[in-house]
Amino acid sequence: MSRTLPRDAITAAYRAACGLEVRTLKPGNVHIFAEGHRMTAADFDTSADVSAPHICDPTRPIGTRIRHAVEATFAAVGQNTNLGILLLCAPLAAAAERAGPVALEDKLKAVLAGLDNDDAREVYRAIAAANPAGLGDDDAGDVRAEPPATWTLLDAMRAAAPRDMIAHEYATCFAGIFANARAYAADLKSGARPEDALAHLFLCQLAERPDTHIIRKHGPELAQRVQSRAADVLATLKGAIPKELSSPANRFLLMTFDAELKSWGANPGSLADLMCASVFASTLDAAAARPVDS
Repeated sequence: MSRTLPRDAITAAYRAACGLEVRTLKPGNVHIFAEGHRMTAADFDTSADVSAPHICDPTRPIGTRIRHAVEATFAAVGQNTNLGILLLCAPLAAAAERAGPVALEDKLKAVLAGLDNDDAREVYRAIAAANPAGLGDDDAGDVRAEPPATWTLLDAMRAAAPRDMIAHEYATCFAGIFANARAYAADLKSGARPEDALAHLFLCQLAERPDTHIIRKHGPELAQRVQSRAADVLATLKGAIPKELSSPANRFLLMTFDAELKSWGANPGSLADLMCASVFASTLDAAAARPVDS
């Protein structure tokens, strides 16, 4: 069961999730230990700062929150640093705002069911403005045009789900996000540092499936190569995870893997977005479960 969270608590949770994501050594991504892909950790911190007021604005529909957050991000850093994060976190923020003593997961289902064609149009405009790598036509249509008049944002995401990890989360009511949130919380409960718990989750997910951002930009062969290498790294770590991921030897292993992926131009960006949203969901769940006076 959960309670409604105030805007300041949701905003704090969003900023914290974005901050942890860029401070976690996730091989192939941009983080505080190594820049890459023409982006810096400071770009991500700035993006979180300027997008938070829009993502956590209870007066705005989901699509408008996302479009305004994309526009604010581009005005501040001049590039797409967080489109997937915005797409995933806006519905989670709206769910946390909803009244009623039901679980965040159930509130999220109601939020997704309430999306409409206006949300779809706003998000199409946001995606076109962000111009992510590999943007093109697919079963969801051309996002540089208007969505079909009968489509809601959820319809558009369901159409894109077979080829996009973010859309797949919408289509499955964020099932993967909430499963990740539970796994992350379990690692924290075992005594792992947040950075190690998130790095563990990232490596497990990277070894489990190809990243769709890599597929769009480079094709499935490289994405599968990255997936295979992640499985090798996990096997090398063995019982060291998650509590000892930040030990010098394991840090060296992860940094070596990070440099390898960046030398290939491989950025598991979709998975990084899922990590941020998973931490956001976990934090919102924990905050909503606490007594009001705690």
